[in-house]
Amino acid sequence: MLVSLALLALGVLTAVVAPRLLSRSDWAEREPVVALWMWQCVVAAVLLSFALSMTFSAAAAWQVVRGQIFAPAPRGVIEAYELGTHRPWSAALAVVLACGGLWTAAMLTREIRRTRARRRKRRGELLARSPLLPGEKPDGERLVVLEAERPDAWWLPGTAPRLVVTTAALRRLKGRQLDALLAHEQGHARARHDWLLHCSGALAGGFPGIPVFAAFRGEMHRLVELAADDVASRRFGRLTIALALVGLNEERGVFGPGQAPDADLPQRVNRLLAAAPRLTAGRRLRLTAAAALVPVVPVLVAFVPALRVLG
Repeated sequence: MLVSLALLALGVLTAVVAPRLLSRSDWAEREPVVALWMWQCVVAAVLLSFALSMTFSAAAAWQVVRGQIFAPAPRGVIEAYELGTHRPWSAALAVVLACGGLWTAAMLTREIRRTRARRRKRRGELLARSPLLPGEKPDGERLVVLEAERPDAWWLPGTAPRLVVTTAALRRLKGRQLDALLAHEQGHARARHDWLLHCSGALAGGFPGIPVFAAFRGEMHRLVELAADDVASRRFGRLTIALALVGLNEERGVFGPGQAPDADLPQRVNRLLAAAPRLTAGRRLRLTAAAALVPVVPVLVAFVPALRVLG
């Protein structure tokens, strides 16, 4: 029971402390890919802590579960976990955490279904507005030019991904600006940012009262755009992608006073123009390694009694 409570406390502590530490960091905007990795590791550590706590609580409450988990373990290891104590509380904790796990799976399933429905709808609208020409194959070119008065470009993921660009964007953006915009969208596709957005959206939607999941969703939306900006800037320069973002969005009122749907665009442009230096390779490596160790902590806590006996 003590191990279950320790893991539960570790998960709560990680969910409370880690987002605050990450929000205060001064390097996330300079290294959005590292920040994305760190956020994923933090959320994985929280979920793993709760999953392990549920497992040990179930083992303490029910002999059948205990026999499955600790079947190959020596008797001394089983006694070290004190599984026979506080059975009613262990059963209650296991049931609560199991319900949370089932709800998480349900939210992920719902998000996948909604995403597929949205993609089918958008593909249908795209096919209606840009029908195939006679002899054209549906899985041919990935670039689709759409007649529209509003400059826009977006990546439509799926089994047959498409990069959609409107004619207004082609008229407004010239040369390297258009190439930088396409590189930005291709950066989203290569890194599979859509999966990060779906997972974070499912967790935040399923647990609206949990701040770590809300922060996870917000940071994923912000950081994936910064990461894609960096992909484009490395190929075509920061000024080029900044001008492309301005040209694509200046008529939407994003850069004027008041709140706009894409209120983070001015910050993205300012970040590109400021051209803050990247972290050193050594510091990036240390941050990446430290983030990878975060999900390892719950595993070590879970095995502490066994290691004490076997050691």
